[in-house]
Order: sequence, then C-alpha cells, then structure tokens
Amino acid sequence: MPIRRVVCIVLAAAVSLGAGRAARRAGAADPDGLVMTIARLQYDGGGDWYANPSSLPNLLDAIATRTSLKVERTEARITLMDDRLWDYPFIHVTGHGNIHFSDAEVARLREYLERGGFIHFSDNYGMDESFRREIKRVFPDRPLVDVPLTHPIYHIVYDFPRGLPKIHVHDGKPAEGLGIFLGDRLAVFYDYQCDLGNGWEDTTVYHDPPAKHEAALRMGVNLFVYAVTSRPVS
Repeated sequence: MPIRRVVCIVLAAAVSLGAGRAARRAGAADPDGLVMTIARLQYDGGGDWYANPSSLPNLLDAIATRTSLKVERTEARITLMDDRLWDYPFIHVTGHGNIHFSDAEVARLREYLERGGFIHFSDNYGMDESFRREIKRVFPDRPLVDVPLTHPIYHIVYDFPRGLPKIHVHDGKPAEGLGIFLGDRLAVFYDYQCDLGNGWEDTTVYHDPPAKHEAALRMGVNLFVYAVTSRPVS
C-alpha cells in the first residue's frame, strides 16, 4: 500500500488546519493512531546527505506543536531501495555536493512520486548541478518549473505571498521555489538560493536572526502539511 494509511490522518488535519492558522490544533486524532515523520534520503555520489543534523528535529517539533498532525520528532534515514520508503509521505534531501542515483533508484523514485509521495530537495549550496541532472533522469518528460506564488504550498498554514524566504546569501540571487507537477499535484519541490535546511538548524549554528529561523520553520510546516494533505485518495 503506497504511503500507508495517510489519508485518515490528513483528512482530519485538513479540516483542523482550515479553522485557524498557525495555532496548535487539538482533538483531531486519526483513528489508526498513525505517527508520521520526515525521512532523510541517503544517496550516493559523495554529497553530504547528513548535513544540518539539527534541522529535521527542529522542523518536526514545529509541526508537532503547531498542527494536529501526529509526528514522531525523530527523523528517519532511508535509501530509495529501502522497503520502508512507502511508509513516509515526505522525503528530504540536502547536501553540498554530488548526488547520484542508480538506474534502479531512478525508477524507484519515480514510482514513489507517482504513487503519491513528495520529495523536497534543499540546496545547501553545491548540489544544484547534480540535482538538476538526476531529477531530469527521474522525469525526462516533465519540466522543472517555477511554483506559482498562488500555489497552496505558500499559503496552506502560513502566508508567503512573495514566495520562499531568503535565509542565506549564497550567490546573492533571489530565493527560488521550483518544482515538478504530476497533474495538479506538486510532487517535487526544490528550494534554490534559499537554504531552508540551514534555517531549520539550531540558532546557535549559524546565528541567524530569530525572524529568519521562524520564517524557515513556517515554510517547512507548509511543505509538510501540503505533502500529506495533497496526496491522492485511492
């Protein structure tokens, strides 16, 4: 069963989230008691897939305290060939270096996404070239496009009318939110020239202003809530 039994929890959460943004929602338990988390992807190629060790625990804590979604506050770590892949509705990928997928991993990632999964790539400054190369192998027939500012990913819990917050300077270019759509559903999201993952880190790591840390967390909450509530019901 793809992305196991997520539908029950996300329908309750979708109703709850519509009632009042940014506050904790009580009482929207899912009947199966399913607990979700974010899976960090371990990949080959030499890139540091393990970068930003405090980022996902901080984001998961924000999701747990600001929404009614039941989330485990410890990240999972998987490869694309792991049998547990189907358990996770949200996969996170980061690093500074090269990403490489085998042919089998390319096919597996495409299947995961076509079956309702969501993957977020966060360029930690250095993975842009390899990301674009590998995602083209996954979807040679689908372009990587700008995600419109009207898209729910910028508004589902917190409003980002101007799109992604700019967390770190990188090349000084504006932050870009790029994605691949399968029908109307955004299945791949790429933050470029933004560095959301760094923004989720403990504030003592980069000494970012509190406002930037908060903006990054809010955007991360949006990403996760969109991922689990946009999944096709089958």
